[in-house]
Amino acid sequence: MIALPTYLVGSRASNLARAQVREYLAPIRERFPHVTFTHRVILEGGDRDRNSLTSEVSAVSGGSAFSTEQEAALTRGDVDVVIHSLKDLPTANPPGLILLPPPGREDVRDALCGSTLAGLRKGARVGTGAARRIAQLLAVRPDLEVVPIRGNVPPRLKKIETMGLDAVVLAAAGLRRLGLDDAIGELLPLDLFPPSPGQGALGIQVREDNEAVRKILSTVADHAADAQVRAERALLAELHGGCSVPVGAWAETGPNGSLTLHAQVTSPGGTRRVSGVMTGRADRPEELGTALAGELIGQGAREILSPRAHAEV
Repeated sequence: MIALPTYLVGSRASNLARAQVREYLAPIRERFPHVTFTHRVILEGGDRDRNSLTSEVSAVSGGSAFSTEQEAALTRGDVDVVIHSLKDLPTANPPGLILLPPPGREDVRDALCGSTLAGLRKGARVGTGAARRIAQLLAVRPDLEVVPIRGNVPPRLKKIETMGLDAVVLAAAGLRRLGLDDAIGELLPLDLFPPSPGQGALGIQVREDNEAVRKILSTVADHAADAQVRAERALLAELHGGCSVPVGAWAETGPNGSLTLHAQVTSPGGTRRVSGVMTGRADRPEELGTALAGELIGQGAREILSPRAHAEV
């Protein structure tokens, strides 16, 4: 009797992580009904510690607060593929691991929940734990009181009531994947609130030598979305930034194989912003990301991202 293939799929424990696994596997299961995919939950440092800032958890773990344990499990062979939120992944893969193209992309924008930006009173309390979102909010509305919050999507929404907040900022993609569209008060404009590089896309990570699983997963690849996130992540890598720094970037696919990348770096207190837009070839996304990063560096992006700038906030 021939043994049918079974693959282990790792993810975080949150409802969003589980929804992303279901979303990703649904079309693959239709195409390969003889293949079994089993889901395995892997707890990350950011899941165990809900009180410290994300950057503090990452410093303790020596990696990312939301990917280190999953990558270790994949390297050991405990799982065959890991499905991340791409924006949570460092720009460099551990040795032996690679990222596959994502299967399309959800809405890249941030969402303000509980109010609209114009509807926020002077001195309103807005919850977010992301350095980028804090900086961008203060750049547009320096009167706001930004309140650090962490946790999964539903608990953060509830903090509007439990912490007396006027609003919270969340990724529209996560809200949509959880069926929480009604919680969106306003989708924040991309020119003022460019998202984290890779936001809205899934990070599909596998072992480089696992040809069997790579062949199956490649059937749902979206190469336009892949070019977009590769340009965004190349820019972030050139700026030596991670998922906890105030860098926003998003790319859009244009006609005739073109790709346009938008990026912004905001000082932690929101007092200074540098931004740029550049168009290049979609088949050379890393070149585009690196080139635009160089333009931002010329405008002073490195100084804005320096530890000294963060210490002065």
